[in-house]
Amino acid sequence: MDRVFLDANVLFSAAYRHDSRLRQLFKLRGVTFISSAYAVEEARRNLSTAQQRKDLEQLCASMEIVPAAPSESRHAPEFDLPESDRPILLAAIGARATHLLTGDVKDFGRYYGQTLEGVLILPPAMYVQMRRGKGR
Repeated sequence: MDRVFLDANVLFSAAYRHDSRLRQLFKLRGVTFISSAYAVEEARRNLSTAQQRKDLEQLCASMEIVPAAPSESRHAPEFDLPESDRPILLAAIGARATHLLTGDVKDFGRYYGQTLEGVLILPPAMYVQMRRGKGR
């Protein structure tokens, strides 16, 4: 079973519109979705309407939410990430995620397709494509 950590931008995009293609992620079988309190709060802060925030809460209700990871840890110096993105990767590692899905090309793009500390970093569309290729 995949343990898939969702970055704040994925949560934001899924909650922003009811017809977001990212909501299809939540229909995949054999997946445990995870995020952190840090990522959820970042997504919540950026949503502009009460309905969007309610949708975010509904999405999060079906997920495992882990505490925010500290930005300082033995892993932090190894990764070339802005201070604001380190807690995302560290939380994914700490939660023993198999995948980290993020649309943040600017900061995580150089790591797409790479496995860091056991976590494969992918954009959401690539993960869905990979799952379809495996017939799941």
